[in-house]
Amino acid sequence: MKLIIQIPCYNEAKTLEIALNDLPKRIEGIDQIEYLIINDGSKDATVEVARRWGVNYVVNFKRNKGLAYGFMAGIDACLRNGADIIVNTDADNQYAGEDIEKLVRPILEGKTDIVIGERPIDETKHFSPVKKKLQHLGSWVVRKASNSDIPDAPSGFRAFSRDAAMRLNVTNEYTYTLETIIQAGRVKIAQTSVPIRTNEELRPSRLFKSIPSYIKKSVVTILRAYIMYSPLKTFSILSMIPFAAGLAIGIRFLVLFFTGSGNGHTQSLILCAILIMMGFMTFVIGLQADLIAKNRKLLEDIQYHVRHIDYDKLPDARPQTRPDKAADEEEK
Repeated sequence: MKLIIQIPCYNEAKTLEIALNDLPKRIEGIDQIEYLIINDGSKDATVEVARRWGVNYVVNFKRNKGLAYGFMAGIDACLRNGADIIVNTDADNQYAGEDIEKLVRPILEGKTDIVIGERPIDETKHFSPVKKKLQHLGSWVVRKASNSDIPDAPSGFRAFSRDAAMRLNVTNEYTYTLETIIQAGRVKIAQTSVPIRTNEELRPSRLFKSIPSYIKKSVVTILRAYIMYSPLKTFSILSMIPFAAGLAIGIRFLVLFFTGSGNGHTQSLILCAILIMMGFMTFVIGLQADLIAKNRKLLEDIQYHVRHIDYDKLPDARPQTRPDKAADEEEK
């Protein structure tokens, strides 16, 4: 059983060694632990610090591509290097390395495929009251959108089984945390959470630049992911708004017409027709989106099987080239 711990990095030279030193070297039930960093276009000595510390793999990008892209690149490299379990953590040492054992234990016991660390948000001192409430609200929305019971959706401290990692797809450029939970919930990948600890803040969050920006990007990410996996339901609900309004206006016109007061209300009849047509067309869009979603599901199934063939074709599922070299070749 092989565990690879991946860390997305962007100018993390000052904190990376602290985070690496906190990672476990042995876990009961794990035969081999390796370490991987995703250098997302860092301009400082992040890579030098990682290599000096002794990380096994470096996925290297010449320019910053964002957290979501870096996360998926790390997952790809971990799978190509034979990981049975992948743990994602942060380079700012936000999460306690000892709690990685808590993350992987449910996967080792065969109880689930994804485990997400639940931070003690209300007890975290460097979280402002507004940020705490936003974290709780965002997690509640994600739970509703994903049909899951994950209490801390924005947490980046999580573990994936090999099978679950092969099924992951992230389409937004902001963050992987929200979309992967919604995807797992909608395609019924087993996921759970475990309580974890957090360390003192070493630097301000780069993802949470401002409250309005965080809200805007999070809402867009959740809506896009939900519509992607439940298009017919979404557009059916949206279609009911103009359809119901048009129906109400139409009933009003009929009542006035049959009581002899219909003259002069032609505009209402026109508005009624327009609103009902809008509702019908929105529903038709939902049907089309649902067909596209079914096609995407077939493509995801094909992708899953292709990944199995691709990642497992070499002995011990290990590539002939280093992950960082392969990543550099993709940039050209």
